[in-house]
Amino acid sequence: MKRRKVGNLLALAILSTLNERPTHPYEMASILKSRGKDRDMGIKWGSFYTVIANLGKHGFIEAVESTRDGARPERTVYRITDAGRDELLDWLRELLAELAPEEPKFVAGLSVMAWLGPDEVIALLRTRLAALDEEIASARAESARFLEEVPRLMLVEGEYHLAMRVAEAEWVRSILGELTSGSMPGLAEWRDFLAERGSTRS
Repeated sequence: MKRRKVGNLLALAILSTLNERPTHPYEMASILKSRGKDRDMGIKWGSFYTVIANLGKHGFIEAVESTRDGARPERTVYRITDAGRDELLDWLRELLAELAPEEPKFVAGLSVMAWLGPDEVIALLRTRLAALDEEIASARAESARFLEEVPRLMLVEGEYHLAMRVAEAEWVRSILGELTSGSMPGLAEWRDFLAERGSTRS
């Protein structure tokens, strides 16, 4: 993955929005929120104007006019430049084709969960599974509702997120099955390991 001049996903979202038409930051933010891009891209709104300034600094976007509506603050309308469009398309090709390391917090927890006892891990994973099942049901209902109004092509990122959650739920359910049935290899050793260290968790 190459190091980009403005490399966070908020920049990608802004370039994508401006590739449709010139607009001002307030409208950009409204469009991104209405399309759920803050969820898809993990957008941090506190850096919104900083990212816009950085995109302008590197020539990816440019101001075309400033407008004022009554007593409201002046709004600057931006458009994407040819360099910005090239950056957008190159970035998209990279994101779709190349594998990148991801470090989900859940994986970090799994990597050191042995410091908790099997019984507590079972309880925690059951809590997670219930939340996953609830999120999956909600996402399926939302997707069905959106498909009545929006082409599927515009919803594939939601499909991917749902597929990942379904896969995660299936995996958590299978691990829970092994833990609760006692069939997971090393379960007894896990309990002994904690007992030797005086843990009160089993």
